[in-house]
Amino acid sequence: MYGLISIFDEFTEQLIKNIWKELKENSISSYAYEVEDRIPHITFASYNNLDITDFIEQMDVIYSNRSVIDIQFSTIGSFLNSCTLFFSPTVTKELFELHSNHHMIFERFNDNPNSLYLPGNWIPHCTIANRLSQEKLIEAFNYCSKRQSTIIGQIVKMALIDVSDKNKAPIIYSKELIK
Repeated sequence: MYGLISIFDEFTEQLIKNIWKELKENSISSYAYEVEDRIPHITFASYNNLDITDFIEQMDVIYSNRSVIDIQFSTIGSFLNSCTLFFSPTVTKELFELHSNHHMIFERFNDNPNSLYLPGNWIPHCTIANRLSQEKLIEAFNYCSKRQSTIIGQIVKMALIDVSDKNKAPIIYSKELIK
């Protein structure tokens, strides 16, 4: 399995990593440390099987002229019955178009018609904690809502990750966006 993710600027990435660290230190969640190579991100697409060479060539062409995108997180959310906590970005025209254009251009790679990352299904989010008990979900929510105000940053890179091994998520290839 593979995922296409967006990567944030260094300041935003570090801010989220600090929150992950604090949640672990406070015995609320160790989500960020359960998978090697985990970095803060928003997932844009998922694929079961992929011609990696062809996909990377397409990424090179498509993302070589894409500009960085401003992003703002001002909402904390949770998926129903999931015990997952996330920051939800404001869905701007630029974010929406980046996502929908990706799926339009890379449509031939889509091998999962039920993917939660397809247009019409996608709920953009950056996971903060996952697989929590109900009590820990409430504790994480309370901690994050008091700890953090609006996060303003940028999406600066798109990356293809390999999630075949549930304990690792290495970046196979990444493409910087134009500043």
